[in-house]
Amino acid sequence: MKIAGISIWRILAYFIIYSVIGFLIESTYALVLYGVIESRQSFLYGPFCSIYGVGAVVMICALQSFKKNNHTLFIGGFVVGSITEYTVSFIGEKFLNTSWWDYSDKFLNLNGRISLIYSIFWGLLGLYLLNVVNPKIDKFLDYLKEKVNVKIARSFIAIFIIFLFLDCAVSWVALDFYLTRTTVENNLDVDDKQKVVAKYNYVYKENEKLSNFVYKFWGDNTMVKTYPNVTIRLSNGEFVLAKNYHQNITPYYYKFNRSEKKVITEE
Repeated sequence: MKIAGISIWRILAYFIIYSVIGFLIESTYALVLYGVIESRQSFLYGPFCSIYGVGAVVMICALQSFKKNNHTLFIGGFVVGSITEYTVSFIGEKFLNTSWWDYSDKFLNLNGRISLIYSIFWGLLGLYLLNVVNPKIDKFLDYLKEKVNVKIARSFIAIFIIFLFLDCAVSWVALDFYLTRTTVENNLDVDDKQKVVAKYNYVYKENEKLSNFVYKFWGDNTMVKTYPNVTIRLSNGEFVLAKNYHQNITPYYYKFNRSEKKVITEE
């Protein structure tokens, strides 16, 4: 089976590779800009930033028909990247009442989900991805294809994708529990407040075993450290950082004090 002339196995490999690359890029960005080593992963378990994996796969497949020249590639990247980013943001707000980014203060933004500057970035990324990065990834995958038995390689990819699917599902549920208790315990004014309170009561007051399980594996410390930049959407449209309601928890693993040039770790 192929999509845009690319085998499904290669597409799945793209998703895994670019998700890891995205995690490394985001982690480096946080370190350089803010001087912290913090979680930039999408899922609870493993170094994966899925928006990069999804974005790369969508762009690689969708931009095959835009490869005539660099101008069409830039336009294709601009449009495809913007649509992908908007869709992911919309899903997060619609089903989890959260957002992983907010461009409301950026020039020419659309509902805070996309903005002109980042759409231009997507266009440039499309150029760089198709012309420079992905050819190297393809060479790497071709090299592995020669060295590793095809059945073994496909089995490895299949197991990895199943793990990521389960990781995504578990992370989605854990994040929902975390945002629900943060909302209710801090009396935040959100849409469908009654439904949120009802969910909170069911999990944390009416089901002791489930509550104990959630606090043991997906407690505030774990969730704040895993998702330090996740937000909650209030009924007035404002987004607030969930970590701000857990001031006793350090939202990073290490922070470099640049003035003293030493590492500060949480006690």
